[in-house]
Amino acid sequence: MTSKLDIPLHEASLSIVRRCGAELCEIVNSKFGCVAAIEGVENESRTSFWRPPATIKPERRYEFMMRSGVKVSVWKADLTNFSADAVVNAANEDLHHYGGLALALSDAGGPQIQKESDDYIRKHGKLQTGEAVALGPGSLPCKKIIHAVGPYLPPNPPKYDLSKAKPFLEKAILNILDKVEKYHLATVAIPAISSGLFNYPLPECANTIVSTIKNYYDNLPYQNHRPKEIFLANHDDPTVQEMEKACNGIFVPQQKQSYSNAVAQNTRSAGNAPQPSVTIGNVCLTLMKGKIEEQRTDVIVNTASVDRVLSIGKISSAILNKAGYGIQNEIKRAQKKGYIIRTQPYKLSCKEVFHTFCTDKAHDPAANQVLYGSVLDCLRMAAAQQYNSITFPAIGTGALGFTKVESASIMLTAVSAFAQNCLNRMHVHFVIFPSDRDTFQAFEWEIGLLQQRSATFNFPPEITGADGKSRHRSHHQHPPAYSGDQHRTEASWNKDDSHSSRAPAPQISLVCPNEESKHEAERWLKNGLSMDSHSFKIYNNFLSHFSDHDHLQLAVSAEKGLIVEEFFSKGHACLEINGDSKEEVAIAGFKVEAMLCKVQKEFIREEEHELQMLSNTEPSHQRKTVEKSSKEFSSRREAFNRTLRVTKVEKVENAALKAMFDMKKKQLDCPSKPMIQRIPAQFCEMISRIGFHAECAPPEDPKYGEGIYFTRNIKTALELWKEKSEEYLYFVEAEVLLGNSAKGEPGFILPPPVGKDPNVLYDSVSGGSDVSVIFSGYQALPKYIIWAKKDSHSSYI
Repeated sequence: MTSKLDIPLHEASLSIVRRCGAELCEIVNSKFGCVAAIEGVENESRTSFWRPPATIKPERRYEFMMRSGVKVSVWKADLTNFSADAVVNAANEDLHHYGGLALALSDAGGPQIQKESDDYIRKHGKLQTGEAVALGPGSLPCKKIIHAVGPYLPPNPPKYDLSKAKPFLEKAILNILDKVEKYHLATVAIPAISSGLFNYPLPECANTIVSTIKNYYDNLPYQNHRPKEIFLANHDDPTVQEMEKACNGIFVPQQKQSYSNAVAQNTRSAGNAPQPSVTIGNVCLTLMKGKIEEQRTDVIVNTASVDRVLSIGKISSAILNKAGYGIQNEIKRAQKKGYIIRTQPYKLSCKEVFHTFCTDKAHDPAANQVLYGSVLDCLRMAAAQQYNSITFPAIGTGALGFTKVESASIMLTAVSAFAQNCLNRMHVHFVIFPSDRDTFQAFEWEIGLLQQRSATFNFPPEITGADGKSRHRSHHQHPPAYSGDQHRTEASWNKDDSHSSRAPAPQISLVCPNEESKHEAERWLKNGLSMDSHSFKIYNNFLSHFSDHDHLQLAVSAEKGLIVEEFFSKGHACLEINGDSKEEVAIAGFKVEAMLCKVQKEFIREEEHELQMLSNTEPSHQRKTVEKSSKEFSSRREAFNRTLRVTKVEKVENAALKAMFDMKKKQLDCPSKPMIQRIPAQFCEMISRIGFHAECAPPEDPKYGEGIYFTRNIKTALELWKEKSEEYLYFVEAEVLLGNSAKGEPGFILPPPVGKDPNVLYDSVSGGSDVSVIFSGYQALPKYIIWAKKDSHSSYI
């Protein structure tokens, strides 16, 4: 069950969080699956590379709202300092950024841009003309650089060459727009690709780019992602003028329209109405008409009565009728956490139902805060459970007495606040009953306001009161305040002072998937922020995966007077940071931990891609909690009983890993054996997704080889993995294929040959009767993750 915790910040810890708050949030999410929000602290994190101010002040020359709801605008601007989710680079096939815009972006964004480009080409080969790839932005103020290869022409090309090149330029633009959809980007800045060093005539280039954009969104299925705005941005007047001319010629002249007007116009078009949406950071918010009980997102949110009777209220009744009476029985006995009760979906097409219990506005002065907190809790819980989508109804517009505008404003403000700290992609749907036209328009209006503001949160988010007027809010996550007569009280925001609300106490707020994760995250954070040592030690075999750029970052730490030492001992990669300043040591340590999280994410991504290719199965996995009353749980509890107390058991299901395991089993022609491996908490999710790897659980002494270790019993596991710093211990039970086994020895990176033929190897090695080592992760299939806790009477202490 989801667990919440607030960790106060004081004195020295405040300075650390100001300087590396984003890294801390990333680490806590990666290690423990917790969603962290930093409140009451102004983040002062800075990038490693200084960017000079823009030499060209951005100037909008033209804008047009296409019937798809996507705005196209023409800008004179410097792309190295332009504010957009993605900036497009006119690249060559080798991604060598040695001239023109490519060089300017690379110089401004630092060496990481060229490094990532080189890594991509080394791994995937050259790009073909018309292809595009989205990579990291270095220190540029965007989320992605989309490198697109346009066609290259000779100077003053003949018409024949131009006609041959045009399809390749169209393909490049289409691939750019596909990347915008893939990464759910809100804005993208596109220059006149191929027009400079690649000699594509400027008028034809501008016309091709604009017409391709128009055709793409005119024919895009309504359910697909649409960005807020496409910027056609260039730094020189001739190109800007040609872009403006092309837009005037291709788009049908009409009055400029607002987002809401464009949507209203499209609503009247038969079947092609785009769903109003806005992307805020990693959150994609979409408004749609439909029935709440028919939705297929990971989570469906219900608004229930305080007595938990689901037959009361239209939304709740609809969910009850669809789900079946089992959901009523469960909610009656379920434990409430904060504003929410979670239940199984029963016959609904979701993974869970979150039931909210908001209060009557006429009788509860805090009703607004309850509604705001309910929405925020639902979002945080969904993120903590690693769900990717959630559907809300319009809460409060019925018997609870909220006006439709109030409900829309409060709920969307909560989504905006959540989005500021959301690390992973989340799709948030607001579903309005098809005949409820007034409520749909109220939410549509609020989304229109969000569309008009920046999606990058370089602004104080606004709230809209019942009178429809926008008011800025400060960056902390307090709910909007309304009085009963829809006028602001002294506690609400002052009309002339957007920051008059008192800031919250500095703290890190955690929402974790369970009590164990919360406990581990709290302990890790408090230890790191305590700064009680001049030394920061990290033991993680993914240190050996650091790139040259990562080591360059470590060298930067050394330039600050810190001593950074990397070493390898008994199969363990280690890094130690020492220095006179405890604060600098802690910050450097956290930054290394964040680098490791990124390395591990990239490793998982690559392994999942390989797993999909080899198994011909779409990678997907589930971790289902085993009921404590079941035989599955009791048998594992008994196996651990004399040594550790089992607190939780999760069953792992992964079709792609199962397919690979079955292939290995057929190849080795041997039965599998149940065995266990102890792992750090941060690798539970990784093993569930991509299986076993030697990096995740190196033993205390790898005296039987550099492979993947398993034991037959818990006692041997505790001897093999002797790290004692954690209160909770994590084990994976697996089916392991040992096949033909030989005796293990130090230094083995593969099993030894069976005979004289060096190509015929044993299938595994052993370290006596209780320890086995395999060298292919597909020879083991994770079945259960077992959470255990040390007891005071345990002989292990």
